[in-house]
Amino acid sequence: MPNKQDFIKSIIKTLVDDLNRLLIIILLFLIIITIFIRNFYLDILKILILILVIFRITSKNKTKRYKENQTYLNIKKTLLKPFSNIIRNFNNRKSYVYKKCSKCKTTLKLPLPNKRGINHAKCPSCGTRVTLFTLRKKASEKVHVEVIKKTRKGE
Repeated sequence: MPNKQDFIKSIIKTLVDDLNRLLIIILLFLIIITIFIRNFYLDILKILILILVIFRITSKNKTKRYKENQTYLNIKKTLLKPFSNIIRNFNNRKSYVYKKCSKCKTTLKLPLPNKRGINHAKCPSCGTRVTLFTLRKKASEKVHVEVIKKTRKGE
């Protein structure tokens, strides 16, 4: 027989999807706001969101809830698409440095240099020397410059 905690975790995992998480976060935010601002409409909105969350969790029509969640994820993906470079750069910040070539405006993905201070790399597109200043240090390895985004001249 499965453990009681594992059973509860599996239920929570299947019932609380990304859309429900968003609704719960909005609900908590509204609860905090209504502590400071008393408004009848905010109270009604809190109750409606709570009813919607409970309805989504207790619903037997899982395929429809799944489609709703997929629609929400698609909207979220399209809204976050302009920020994908920032998110990728932030996730790789401990092992790579992103630098734009001053001549051809190509975005380069450079490994974190072995030494601190001023370091140089060569742009693979135009051959310009790219200077980067680092305060961090990484173990020695062969430097490989990768082109992330190449722009055309005149843009």
